[in-house]
Amino acid sequence: MANISDVVYYATSDNICRYCSPSVSEVLGYESEQLVGRDIRRLIHPDDLAALHFPEAQDFYRAQMRVLHTDGRYLWIEFTLRLIEEGTQYSVLAVGRDVTERKIVEQKLQESVERYTSLKKYNHDAIISLDLEGRIINGNEKACQLTGYSIPELAGMNVGRIIGAEHLGEVITYSKESSTAEVNIDHIWHREGYSVEVLTTIAPIIINQETVGFYIIAKDITDQKKLLIAKEAAEKTNRAKSEFLAMMSHEIRTPMNGVIGMTDLLLEMSEPGSLQREYLDIIRQSGDTLLAIINDVLDFSKIEAGKTILHEEPFMLMPCVDSVLELMQHKADKKGLKIEVSIGPDVPEQLIGDSERLKQILLNLVGNAVKFTYTGGIKVTLRALRRAEGRVTLEFTVADTGIGIPESSRGRLFEPFYQLDHFMNRRHEGTGLGLAITKQLVEMMGGTIALDTTVETGASFVFTVKLREESGGLPDAASGKAGDEAPAGERSLRILVAEDNEINQIVLRKILEKRGYSVDVAGDGLQVMEMARDRSYDLIFMDVQMPRMNGLEATQAIKETLPPDKQPVIIAVTANALKGDRELCLAAGMDEYISKPLRSEAITNIVGKFF
Repeated sequence: MANISDVVYYATSDNICRYCSPSVSEVLGYESEQLVGRDIRRLIHPDDLAALHFPEAQDFYRAQMRVLHTDGRYLWIEFTLRLIEEGTQYSVLAVGRDVTERKIVEQKLQESVERYTSLKKYNHDAIISLDLEGRIINGNEKACQLTGYSIPELAGMNVGRIIGAEHLGEVITYSKESSTAEVNIDHIWHREGYSVEVLTTIAPIIINQETVGFYIIAKDITDQKKLLIAKEAAEKTNRAKSEFLAMMSHEIRTPMNGVIGMTDLLLEMSEPGSLQREYLDIIRQSGDTLLAIINDVLDFSKIEAGKTILHEEPFMLMPCVDSVLELMQHKADKKGLKIEVSIGPDVPEQLIGDSERLKQILLNLVGNAVKFTYTGGIKVTLRALRRAEGRVTLEFTVADTGIGIPESSRGRLFEPFYQLDHFMNRRHEGTGLGLAITKQLVEMMGGTIALDTTVETGASFVFTVKLREESGGLPDAASGKAGDEAPAGERSLRILVAEDNEINQIVLRKILEKRGYSVDVAGDGLQVMEMARDRSYDLIFMDVQMPRMNGLEATQAIKETLPPDKQPVIIAVTANALKGDRELCLAAGMDEYISKPLRSEAITNIVGKFF
């Protein structure tokens, strides 16, 4: 007893200790004298006290109990207990061994088993375990769903029955050194005779560094395949929609060119204040409204398709803002509205970015403000928020004193096609795309846009954009200066109009001839090449879509065949506004780009840019 390593104790039937071996000191930290004469139950964990009671009709049993150590922790002790009769009484003899470490290992093993079981049971993929001959050992619930067999039915079955006999060798010869775990098993056969499309992985079962079997892990990709097919169909539909919009853009803009171009010519010929001029003004305004609707739909389609590209070019900020306000001033004057501008002192004048897109954002917001305001006015405020790494964040506020925006509509303001007015009783024209396009453009320029809900009257929109600051001076073209070039009307130019539509030929020729230019007309790309080779032209207005040879091909041919000193300035003219035309035209060698419908002032400006 003095040398035994296990704890030996002898106790009365009511658990009073009569003897305890010296080894209790090494195991639990107590001295024998501390325990003799005391109730040993106080050392047992409350949850394990039941183990002290002998099972019925037994005088010998084993039990594991947690026993309190002197340092306050509980140790797992496995006791062998035996009843000792003493006359009419009995005592208990117990031998205990510390099994704490073994218990910890058992718990870890149990935890590992439970993790593995949960992983297999709740996995969305089918998991089937095999022996080295390809016989199924076990499977999870998903395997039962894929195959239609229960787990007892799967056990012992050759796996070739559900993956195809031709794939059996691929599985059982699989090596853990294989470069990839994916195999060519792409179907699992159901017991009803049909197959399910799957993506399959093989994993070896390795015990003591020896392969003892394999796992087949099969993912049902039926739904993914359906989604992929639906995605491809949606992409085809989207491409078809884009192509349709591009075609419709061309088809609508071509006759619009005739309407607006001819209206411009008639306006120049009509007497100011006459009834004829009033009617022509109405036609022109209706044409402009229709064109704005077309532009909104196409702009939104371009942004949605990811076709919109921002151009990084130097520009002057104030002329950019002023040009927008000048466009809106006429409509504001008609309604008796005042437009104010407030510019912070730290706002830079020279910037690099896409000034045209910035104008578009301002035009949408100021245009809406004028449209929904009947008394008072509109105020545009601009300030610099922050500067960092050569970039400045500008904050624009466009506030009006108009009808305001109902609280119920504020959450949907920037949704495509959403309009404040109901379709049946609305007072204002438009597509409902203006704010959706504005939001997307603002975000493309690194900013945010929101409605200021703190204002009590009217509506106030606040947006930010990030632009690069220009350190040096801007070139004359960017600052709006024409340098020493002579005005367009002072020089007689020889111009070739390349256009297959007869009405558009008449419109463009009349506009140019009225300004004193000599004009020839070509109906297709091959004719353009012949005329450019036989005669010397200063400028060609080149329609992009023409029969026999399109404008892009004709431009490339002219650039390749004519000597540099004989090459004319080529201006692209297109009604297609969907596919990044400007970049396409410039890449083909054209010098500038103008879209239909053509206006007199736009043609004058484009000619004046080069001559």
